[in-house]
Amino acid sequence: MKLQFLVAAIPLAASGCASTLPDVVATSGYPDAVSDAGPVAYRSPVGDYVHRMPVDPKPWREQNDAQAKKGGA
Repeated sequence: MKLQFLVAAIPLAASGCASTLPDVVATSGYPDAVSDAGPVAYRSPVGDYVHRMPVDPKPWREQNDAQAKKGGA
């Protein structure tokens, strides 16, 4: 148990001695990060709903036979 604790604690202690991050790391404090997008108007999630009635299945055997490979597999 003590060995597992040491295995976890040593990297944590060593990372505390690490230098600060370089300047290439992206941060959220950019002054030019202004959004040009305007506010979005509310749209109902069911506003574009169109009722559709079910239809009978169409014959598919001829289309299936036309697309099938010709051979004795």
